[in-house]
Amino acid sequence: MSPLSRREFVGAGIAAGAGLVIGFYLPHGKNARVESFSPNAYLRIAPDNKITIVVARSEMGQGVRTALPMILAEELEADWKQIEIEQAGASTLFGDQTTGGSASIRTTWDPMRKAGAIAREMLISAAALTWGVPRSSCTAESGRIKHTASNRSLSYGELASKAGTLPIPADVPLKQGKDYKIVGQRLRRVDSPAKVTGGAVFGIDLRLPGMKYAVLSRCPVIGGKVSSFDDKDSKKVQGVSYVGKIGDSAVAVVADSVWGAMEGRRVLNVSWDEGPNKDLNTAAIIAGLKQAESKKGVNLYSAGEPAKASGRRITAEYSLPFMAHAPMEPGNCTADYRGTTCDLWAPTQVPQDCRDSVATAVGLDPDQVKVNVTLMGGGFGRRLEHDYAVESALVSKAIQAPVKVIWTREDDMRSSTYRPASLHQLSATLDSSGFPVGLTHRIIAPSISGQKGQPVPNGVDPDLPDEAGPVYGIPNYLIEYVQTETPVPLGWMRSVYALQAGFALESFIDELAFAAGKDPMKYRLQLLSKDQELTYFTTVWHTARMRSALQMAAEKSGWDKPPGPGHFRGVACFGCFQSYMAEVVEISMENDQPRVHRVVAVVDCGQVVNPSIVEQQIQGGIVYGLANALRAKITVEKGRVVQGNFDDYAPLRMEETPTVEVYAVPSQEAPTGIGEPSVPPLAPALCNAIYAATKKRIRALPILNS
Repeated sequence: MSPLSRREFVGAGIAAGAGLVIGFYLPHGKNARVESFSPNAYLRIAPDNKITIVVARSEMGQGVRTALPMILAEELEADWKQIEIEQAGASTLFGDQTTGGSASIRTTWDPMRKAGAIAREMLISAAALTWGVPRSSCTAESGRIKHTASNRSLSYGELASKAGTLPIPADVPLKQGKDYKIVGQRLRRVDSPAKVTGGAVFGIDLRLPGMKYAVLSRCPVIGGKVSSFDDKDSKKVQGVSYVGKIGDSAVAVVADSVWGAMEGRRVLNVSWDEGPNKDLNTAAIIAGLKQAESKKGVNLYSAGEPAKASGRRITAEYSLPFMAHAPMEPGNCTADYRGTTCDLWAPTQVPQDCRDSVATAVGLDPDQVKVNVTLMGGGFGRRLEHDYAVESALVSKAIQAPVKVIWTREDDMRSSTYRPASLHQLSATLDSSGFPVGLTHRIIAPSISGQKGQPVPNGVDPDLPDEAGPVYGIPNYLIEYVQTETPVPLGWMRSVYALQAGFALESFIDELAFAAGKDPMKYRLQLLSKDQELTYFTTVWHTARMRSALQMAAEKSGWDKPPGPGHFRGVACFGCFQSYMAEVVEISMENDQPRVHRVVAVVDCGQVVNPSIVEQQIQGGIVYGLANALRAKITVEKGRVVQGNFDDYAPLRMEETPTVEVYAVPSQEAPTGIGEPSVPPLAPALCNAIYAATKKRIRALPILNS
């Protein structure tokens, strides 16, 4: 989809015969009618009754191609069977198109509703004008406008052209939750049939006429560069047509097939300048975190004065390693550079960043780069980077032909970005009943945004306000952040800092419960017994909502009844991305290792758009979080990432996957995040279950390597 100015966009909608095109614009200034305003979503209704909803977020398995159109279709009063979905590429029409931070639904809920409602009201007006009747006598229902008094009706398609000539209303009524017909229903995902039949096109599936394939030889040492290379053996491989340096740290091998490119790379002789990190190792990285203990932190949350609280004092330290995203579909992007234009087919979470970075890399203007967003075989934050896109564009420019750059699994594991390692120091002061009257949580970790050169206001990584807030209304409570540095390339990974903060806090709360001789579920419920509002940056956390989620988890898991023989349970709760999550994990111990049998997960994420998608998201997040908790660990030796494939960075196997029960707390609040909130409570709930079974406290992840 090519970028359009606002004038071009509106003009296209009122062109004769164009039907009705609706864009919803969020104002960025006092005048909501200037070109700088950008829509968050839009809708096309053609005279042939074809209704197309454009999805401006990327589909990576989370269901946005279904859920987002459901919101708009609800207010439009559309017949869901008529809806067709179109994936938007990078465009000026949609504001920020980043898919991440569990933001797709929560940030577009109101814009999508208003876009649908605007269209509905314009269609009603068009029908009233056509019939010469009052608007109040017309209603929208299932893709038609009806006039009950005369038993007349017109389809949206029949009204589209007239509606397209009407002014866009500034204020429109929105439906109440009790009147929803589409939102809240278990509608089938629109992308599932093509995935089942093999017709779905992921980035790695894309083929173009005359397309070549490329793999890159990258410096194995973090931060290293190409010194020189000898390509005579590579060019002897059948099908290899080009070998050349791409950027400072990689050499591309291009061939007629993926296998030919891989063989050409295998025999390529490259001399590397290993740079300043050639002796870097994990021990030194962890030592750097420890050395930062004495640094003054910045306050993320402060209530009372924890240092002055008196009573029994308990301290603990928790640590987490670097982790890799490891999506099933490795990195790839297809580019076709043609001198004055460059087309991309990218499985990306950031189409606009891909566009802008590629434009800079190949010397074009952003509007000369077209980004076609494909399906993704998992993202988890890795595709928030745009290195794949830049590489493919540079190779295409070098060979003057379309090319697909493919990363192998080892490339994706060893030349990636990683979730930061972190250290957590917690201290609590308990009253005579064993409950905390003071709590301090120091988070010591490098900043992802800081490393990438983005602003870190007042020393606070911009991700922390969404991911590391308070759970309990403890009277004296301090959360601090100490920023450190690391040469290891960092990237956002599913739940980012929330997994780390949640693991440390909820493991520590369990320690406090056992120190007090109390049931860990009842202990948490007592801490949440008072209705409080905890202001954390721009978010207000409600203890009542967390308590409701935890109570439902206790009920659904049968917490008050003993588990079966040899079975043990652990509990944890946490809030992030404005959602509340509680989980109970049930395990047994086999050969001194935990086997997870059942996870009961309860979420309060506001209004649920599609219950089936919420269940899928939470189930996937728990499986992902379980694999991370058990085994995920990236280590560095001699400047090189050690792990390379699923043999030494193993995902969860099917036989290891537990039964996952998902429940949502009924709510009429606006939807909040759902893709990531299920991840943080999993690791502490599992570790708390292990403690219940063994009386051994796990304070470092992963569990099987700690």
